[in-house]
Formats: sequence, C-alpha cells, structure tokens
Amino acid sequence: MFIIVGAILKYELGPNERSFAKLLCKSLILLSLFDHFHTKKKPLEILKRTYKWYALYTRSRSEKKLYRELEEKGIEAYLPLKKELRVWSDRKKWVETPLFTSYVFVKVSNSEYYDAIKSCWAVRYVCFENRAVSIPDSQIESLKLLLEDTNRHVELTQNTLKKGDHLEVTIGPLKGVRGELLELRGQHRIVLRFLSLGCCVHADISMDEVKRLKIPVEINYALD
Repeated sequence: MFIIVGAILKYELGPNERSFAKLLCKSLILLSLFDHFHTKKKPLEILKRTYKWYALYTRSRSEKKLYRELEEKGIEAYLPLKKELRVWSDRKKWVETPLFTSYVFVKVSNSEYYDAIKSCWAVRYVCFENRAVSIPDSQIESLKLLLEDTNRHVELTQNTLKKGDHLEVTIGPLKGVRGELLELRGQHRIVLRFLSLGCCVHADISMDEVKRLKIPVEINYALD
C-alpha cells in the first residue's frame, strides 16, 4: 500500500495532484491503524477478560423478570428453580419457584459488571465490606447438578449448620460435585454453603456415592 503511494509521489505532479496524493496516503495510514486496533487487538482483549459468578439481589418477586432481561442483554445468568405443589380450593398445580428468594446469579467481567445491575428489577450485588463477593465456578456447577437430578430432594436452609467432612461424589448423576457431609434428621446429606447469602443447600446422599477429601471444598468468600 505505502509503496504504491510512494511511487505516485515520485512522479512530477502539479500542486493539486500532489496534495491529493498526500491526503490519500494519510487516509490509507489511518485505515491501516483502525484495522490494526479493531481487528487484531480487540479479540486479544476479550480473551484476557476474567469472568466470575456473583449474586444479584433483586426486587421482591422479580427474579424471573431480571433473569429474562439479563438473557436479552446477552449476559450469562443462572436462576436456580425448585418445583412446588401449589394447592387451591379447586385445583392443584406444580409450579417452579426460585430456590434462592430475591437472588439471581450472573457471570460477568469488568465490562458487563455495571450493565448487569442497570435494571429496575436489580437492587445491588451481594457485597462484604462494600466489595462484591465472587462465587467459585465449581460451586455453581455443583448446584446445577443437584437441581438437575430430579430424583433427589433438594432443600435450602438458613439455619447455621455445623461443619462436616469434605467430600466428592464419585458415581451417579452428581459425579464431580464437592461439598460437606452432614447427618441431618438421621440421614446423610451433601451440603453446599453459600456464606455470602447466609444459607446452605443440601440433598440426600448415600455413602456409597462419595469419597472424603483431604483438601477443603472451595466456598464463596473471595472479594473483588
């Protein structure tokens, strides 16, 4: 490109032609720089982004509305749901309700962090000492597996549970899930702690499905 323009400038041109050639050269240089920064560097910047899970506190009964809005924005979100049997005087119906009342999980980088909160349905990020608390990917994935196993009854409690042995599920639909092992109401339960939300999610588990871990399970305590 620049060789061609240089060759043009070598010819004996009049003042108007020479001015046009110089303007053409400058335009080509600007186009080259634009192409360099917007087609080469931008993908690299995207690859360097760090995405983390956070909990967004929502307005009352607005979890599904916020979740749909986040999806429309192209922001990755997760709304854990549970099935409940609602009974009316004339009928019964199974409905899906949020497992965590007034919370939606979002996976964002610094670029989407503020865009996710810009909604009339969102109140704030869950924070500690004015800093958002990130949630490990492994904990969100474990929660998804627990809820996908329809044969297992999943419960949420805000009661303080004692610490249990750390374990990993080795077989079955929950294979790979890590949590704590506790005995509740005479049954073994696998427990996921969400410290920033002040609650635990737990489900029944057989000792044949798990192995104990020497390294503690990662929980959500990281500040950003």
